[in-house]
Amino acid sequence: MSELDLDRIDNMQYDVLREIGNIGAGNATTALSQMINSKISMNVPKVELLEFKELSEFVGGAEKIVVGILFTLGGDIDGMMMFMMDKIASTNLVNILLGNLQQQEISDDTEFSEMGLSALNEIGNIISGAYLSSLSSLTNLSITTSIPYMAIDMAGAILSVPAIEFGKIGDKALLIETEFGDMDKYVNGFFILIPTLKSYLSILKSLGL
Repeated sequence: MSELDLDRIDNMQYDVLREIGNIGAGNATTALSQMINSKISMNVPKVELLEFKELSEFVGGAEKIVVGILFTLGGDIDGMMMFMMDKIASTNLVNILLGNLQQQEISDDTEFSEMGLSALNEIGNIISGAYLSSLSSLTNLSITTSIPYMAIDMAGAILSVPAIEFGKIGDKALLIETEFGDMDKYVNGFFILIPTLKSYLSILKSLGL
């Protein structure tokens, strides 16, 4: 395969990208479970190859307040990766991690403490690292990452960053929606993988496609 047209991707290629999403999300959930020392189960992820302009609707709308942890990728894979959760889910995770388990009403207006922000950054770092580690192992490709950049803002504003950065080389992102939690309390998280077209090709070629 000498070139890749993401608008004409075949079923086998799409199935491989979907499986990469499943395995990566599973590894990330395991890492999160170990981090908070609590058993976390994960429902089967939903994997979609979407245009940038469609992403915000999938994460709750352009005006939804979310926490985004952003990495740029290097090595054998160039591009960007982002992990996103809504503000309420993020606050719940931070409370679990810090042992702050008292019942309190959490809303989009709830402010993170300095310790909470640090914990949130570490959560994003660890689960995104676990995702990329599984991708690297699966494809036998070397993947390096930048220091994570965290933003708390409306989804549309955060997602404009990769759209501006990569819009000139492509307009597709692999979105993996994962629902995870404990007992009857589940939250949604979103991995957004945005490799360059050349990197998509490298991933598929490494898997024999």
